[in-house]
Amino acid sequence: MTIYIVEMKQVPETLHEEVLGKLSAPPKSDVPYITPDKLGEADGLIFGFPTRFGMMASQFKAFLDSTGGLWHAQKLSGKPVGLFYSTGSQGGGQETTA
Repeated sequence: MTIYIVEMKQVPETLHEEVLGKLSAPPKSDVPYITPDKLGEADGLIFGFPTRFGMMASQFKAFLDSTGGLWHAQKLSGKPVGLFYSTGSQGGGQETTA
């Protein structure tokens, strides 16, 4: 029998607290933040994020953009990866997000 340990993380916010306050953004959860180097330690990855107009959240895109060094060093090679995403409306871009 194989036992897998799953960890839930969130990517860092890219907006300043003052901007979030003006947007009346809800408070962040207490789920710990992930750093790109932690991806290399995982056996597999599952990413979930909201989508709007066929594009992932900018915070998640910024996080993925910061993983170039891992790809260059092939530290993510051979890892299984899954995606899930959602929109708040029909036709919100789910068909083009992945």
